[in-house]
Amino acid sequence: MSGNLRIVAGARRAVGSRFRLQGRDPALGLDCVGLVAVALAADGHPGSVPADYALRSGDVAKVEALLRAAGLVPIADGEPGDVVLLRPGAGQLHLAILSEDGVIHADAMLRRVVERPGALPFPVVGTWRWQGGEG
Repeated sequence: MSGNLRIVAGARRAVGSRFRLQGRDPALGLDCVGLVAVALAADGHPGSVPADYALRSGDVAKVEALLRAAGLVPIADGEPGDVVLLRPGAGQLHLAILSEDGVIHADAMLRRVVERPGALPFPVVGTWRWQGGEG
């Protein structure tokens, strides 16, 4: 199984987990950062998850710096298993994992991790790829 498919599989295992702000454990709840961490760990990502991220501040540069520090690289066109940075509203940012038919994300409104088929629910700010576990 390729790295990106392992990442999608890792994200899918978290589908149904409850939403919890700052959540890092699928058994206790995940937020969008926790979901991405769980998904990337399925492909061997060793990184820790920042606790001081600024998704609610809308600070794109800070979030991009955190993604780079975590070993992800920006890419032009996303594919399943890539991390997508979305803008759900003014001053808000949100991370999700692309799947074959849409996106897997920690949905605060639905209060759980879901896989949403079809078009992405929010405007895309950027797409990022973990390359460390490929093979």
